[in-house]
Amino acid sequence: MAIYLGLGTNEGDRKANLEKAIQALKSAGFSVQAVSPLVESPAMLPDNAESSWNKPYLNCVIRGKTDWQPMEALSIVKTIERELGRKPSKRWAPRPIDIDILIWNELCYETEELTIPHLGVSSRGFVLSPLCAMSPGLIVPGINKTVFELSKSVSVIPLWMGVLNLTPDSFSDGNAWFDEKTLEIHLDEMIENHIQIIDLGAESTRPGAQEVSPKVEWKRLSPVLALLQAKFDGMQVKPLISLDSRNHETIERALSYGVDIVNDVSGLSNPSVVDVVKNSGCRVVAMHSTAVPADPSNVLPTNLSALSQIRDWLYRNVDNWIDSGIALDQVIFDPGVGFGKTVLQTLDLLSNIPELRELGFRLLIGHSRKSFMRGFSKNTQEDRDLSTLGMSLSLCDQGVDIIRVHDPVMHAKAYRAWAHIAS
Repeated sequence: MAIYLGLGTNEGDRKANLEKAIQALKSAGFSVQAVSPLVESPAMLPDNAESSWNKPYLNCVIRGKTDWQPMEALSIVKTIERELGRKPSKRWAPRPIDIDILIWNELCYETEELTIPHLGVSSRGFVLSPLCAMSPGLIVPGINKTVFELSKSVSVIPLWMGVLNLTPDSFSDGNAWFDEKTLEIHLDEMIENHIQIIDLGAESTRPGAQEVSPKVEWKRLSPVLALLQAKFDGMQVKPLISLDSRNHETIERALSYGVDIVNDVSGLSNPSVVDVVKNSGCRVVAMHSTAVPADPSNVLPTNLSALSQIRDWLYRNVDNWIDSGIALDQVIFDPGVGFGKTVLQTLDLLSNIPELRELGFRLLIGHSRKSFMRGFSKNTQEDRDLSTLGMSLSLCDQGVDIIRVHDPVMHAKAYRAWAHIAS
C-alpha cells in the first residue's frame, strides 16, 4: 500500500504551483513514487458564487510514502499551502494550491479535522480519473471497491493522447514532423495545453503499409525520445510518453528513455513483447485487430455481435496474459477502431462504451481521422478532424479513459468548454 495525496490549483501559474507543491512535500519528508497525469476540471462552485471564481482547476495525484502520522501530515500540508500563497477564504474560493490526503495505506480514520479516505475519493472525477490512471486496481479502504470500479459511477475526465507519427507514409500526417523546429513547436504546444500522453509511432499500420525493420524504426524514434527526455528533465508534472510499437527490440531500447506506455497494436500476442514489458512497470495498450497492418477485407463476421466477439477475444487473452506474468493493472484495452470492423460494427462499438468498460479495463479509443467516417465526412483533414471532434465529445460523455487523436490541443480546448456544461 501507499499514501495518495490530491493536488489542485486554479489561481496563478497552475502548473508551476503543482511543481512547487510537490517539491515542498519532498523537502518535508514525503518520498514521491509517482505523479499522475494532469486533469483539468471546472471549479466546484457554491450557489451565488462570484463570477471571478469560475476558474478551471488543474489536478493531479501523487503516490508515495513517509514517516509522518496522519495528523502531522495535515499540519504539514496546511503549512505548505500557506507558504505557497493560500490565504484564509470562503469555501471553494480560488486558491493557488489545495492539498488533500486521499488514501493512507489501509487506514480508515475520522476526526473533526481529518477523514481518511477522503470523502471525494468515491465521488469526484478530478480525483478518480488521475487515481485510475495511476492505480486502477487499488482497493479503497472502507469502501472495498477498486478505483476503477468507483470510476464507473462518476463523470470520467479523459486523458488526451496526442498522435505523433514519425513515418513518411502515415495515412494522415506522414512526413509532418521530420523538421526538428516544427516538431519542437508541436511538442511545446501539447505540453503547454496539458496533453496527458504523447504517442510516438515509427511504423505505419495503414492498409497496405510495409513492415519496418527495428533498425529503421529506432532511427526514426531515438532523436524524438532523446528530445523528450531532455525536455522533461527535472520536471515532476509532465506528459506520459507512449510508444506505438509491436517490436520487442524497439520497446526494450525505448524503455530506457522513460517510456510510460507501450501501445501494442498486435494485442500482446507476441511472447517477446510480453517478456519485455511484464516486469517493466509500464502500462500496456492491448488492441484488438484481425490483421496488422489493417486489411479492409479482413473483418469480424457480421452475423455476430462485434461487442460479443471482442469480449470473447479479451477474455481468452486475459488468461494468457496472467499466465505470462502481465499484471492486469498494467493493461489498457483498445477495441481497435479501423482494424477488422465494418463501418456499422465500428459505430455500434463507439455507441456502447459503457459495455466495453464493463469488461474491466481502462479503455482507449483511437478513432481519429479513420476511414469509417467516409460516409458522413469529406476526405480532407479539416473535415475528418471536425468529425473526430464531434465523436470525441460523445466518447467523453460515455466515459472513455483515453482518447487518441491527431489534434489533441483542439480536443482539449473543446472539452474544456463542453465540461463546463456537461458537469
